[in-house]
Amino acid sequence: MNTTTDLILVGALAAVWLTAGLLADTLPAARTARELRRRAGVLSTMVGAGVAVFIAVPVLTGLLPGESAAPTAALLPAVPALVVVTVTARRLTQLRRGAGTFAAAPLTPVPPALRAAAAHPLVATPLQVTGLATLIGIPIAAGIVEVPGADIAGVALTVAGFAVLALAIRHAVRHSRLNLAVLAPIGRRRLRPLPVAQRRAETYAALPAEPRPAATTAAHEVDLAA
Repeated sequence: MNTTTDLILVGALAAVWLTAGLLADTLPAARTARELRRRAGVLSTMVGAGVAVFIAVPVLTGLLPGESAAPTAALLPAVPALVVVTVTARRLTQLRRGAGTFAAAPLTPVPPALRAAAAHPLVATPLQVTGLATLIGIPIAAGIVEVPGADIAGVALTVAGFAVLALAIRHAVRHSRLNLAVLAPIGRRRLRPLPVAQRRAETYAALPAEPRPAATTAAHEVDLAA
């Protein structure tokens, strides 16, 4: 098996996962529920395509004669891709279902809680890490870097580690900012007691007339007669 075939396989793998990582970065920027659902659906399809390419690499290299570096190049991105399949795919399904509740009003703006869920670090970070790992696999497939025992491979893994850390911090900060936007309507205004309705006119019950003694009444009538 020649180097050109290895580069085609690993290049297709890198193209799919890099595109998925770029699309995942724009997922929280969707304006409407329909757009968020569409982007999440396309992203789920690309994840499936990336898994299909992963499966195709060892199958094709096993069918074709000769040695191939493609399985070794695809081994490194297979680890974050496993995180994508087990964690990110489930979150994408939840996003599609959440956006699907607005199917009757597809132009509804994306709720803050759903936008924060789309910006969760476990959505975009594994996809982008997988894309970076496929880039490292391209020089391995080209025969420029030999694994194991290459110094340049250690340097590339160190740089990739710092890139992964930077991506995780970036997505965590964005997720925290959007989470604060969910609670912002509560914090903007303090809760005030409702005003008590005052009655315009108040009515009082009249007190009953006190009965006068009989002697006082008779004396008062004598005085009037005189």
